Amino acid sequence: MIFEPTSIEGCWQVRIEPHVDERGFFARTWCRDEFAAAGIPLTMVQTSVSINRLRGTLRGLHLARPPAREGKLVRCRRGRVHDVVLDLRPGSPTYLRHHAVVLDAGQHNALYVPPGVAHGFQTLVDEAEVDYMMTEAYRPELADGVRHDDPAFGIRWPLPVVCISEKDRLLPDFDAARLALWYPAGENGDGHAA
Repeated sequence: MIFEPTSIEGCWQVRIEPHVDERGFFARTWCRDEFAAAGIPLTMVQTSVSINRLRGTLRGLHLARPPAREGKLVRCRRGRVHDVVLDLRPGSPTYLRHHAVVLDAGQHNALYVPPGVAHGFQTLVDEAEVDYMMTEAYRPELADGVRHDDPAFGIRWPLPVVCISEKDRLLPDFDAARLALWYPAGENGDGHAA
């Protein structure tokens, strides 16, 4: 696997290295040892999938509040999505910055989203399927997020939003004071000092 840092501290794009022959190709998409060697030690405990019928569907921006330390490895298994991460860790050098990447089933690329970084995506085609591997099991009492169109972040989505859940549409505006309550002074959201 090839690990490419993004503009968000601790967030990585992961590309496969296919071994091609007459049958097609074979590639590793997850390896605990390779991630650890790249400085991303993870233990995955849960896998989920989202099926999205319509082009222009938007999910997010989601994250888990502390004490959760949920990291995610996100991959598009069918179709293409415009994937966005937003750093909400007050102690991070990339605090309040966002980064976008197209996850494409044909490229087999993935994005690692560290704890404290919000994540969302917009489908670029009908019938897009997105897989998530998580470092912690989902805890609904810690589920949170911020609005995808909050002017505080200036995120540009490539398409008009044609489908979004009411829950995502009603996510709160950014509130730095509320966010600061989640993290002890000097912590960057992953349990480590900034």
